[in-house]
Amino acid sequence: MIDKLAFVHPDAKIGANVTIGPWTYIGADVEIGDDCHLSSHVVVRGPTVIGKGNRIFQFASVGEDCQDKKYAGEPTRLIIGDNNVIRESVTIHRGTTQDKGETIIGSNNLFMAYVHIAHDCVVGNNVIMANNASIAGHVHVGDWAILGGMTGVHQFVHIGAHAFTAGYSLILQDVPPFVMASGQPAIPRGLNSEGLKRRGFSKESQLAVRRAYKSLYRKGLTIDEAVAALGDDAQDEQVKLMMDFVVNSSRGIIR
Repeated sequence: MIDKLAFVHPDAKIGANVTIGPWTYIGADVEIGDDCHLSSHVVVRGPTVIGKGNRIFQFASVGEDCQDKKYAGEPTRLIIGDNNVIRESVTIHRGTTQDKGETIIGSNNLFMAYVHIAHDCVVGNNVIMANNASIAGHVHVGDWAILGGMTGVHQFVHIGAHAFTAGYSLILQDVPPFVMASGQPAIPRGLNSEGLKRRGFSKESQLAVRRAYKSLYRKGLTIDEAVAALGDDAQDEQVKLMMDFVVNSSRGIIR
């Protein structure tokens, strides 16, 4: 399953039923789980751990040294979960010692062509990043978030679960869960109602999230006032997710 024209370092750990195409380079300190498929011309450097069932397309660069000028060659890591699709020319860099030393990618994500994931980022599960979307260092992206094509996310920004950014958006502040954003810089454009439906949340929960969104964005309230105005909706699990994110935002949310 390893093409004779591929280079696999003797210290690399390759799982069962792994396909590695021609001219692909697998460095030392790389671990690839079972049932992964790496096309031709892929570069994987370590320390990097890749889970099971991932598919990595041609010209992707995974686990390379980061582009942070403070990086001095420390043995930081990249950790990737299971069943991700990493398309052509995607770049994913390892972490830095200025953070936790790890870039972490969850499972079941789709990273379309030319996506860039910088050092120390944390990307959850079931995330879609469309073509040329880029996230700078230390960015966190929650589960089920969707970043439209050419979206650019400033360093240290957090994107909440189920959030949605339109194409060509410039994200300079945190985007709360379930919020749709667009613009340069991005501003809130409404609630990701379609995402709420697709995730199978109850009608009661969907209504509670809508009311929470109105408190945040439609009533002219401060953050503290919006949280205080939630009433019984504050007990809803998805509203808690949204408000915990807002209260704990260090960069401030888009408004």
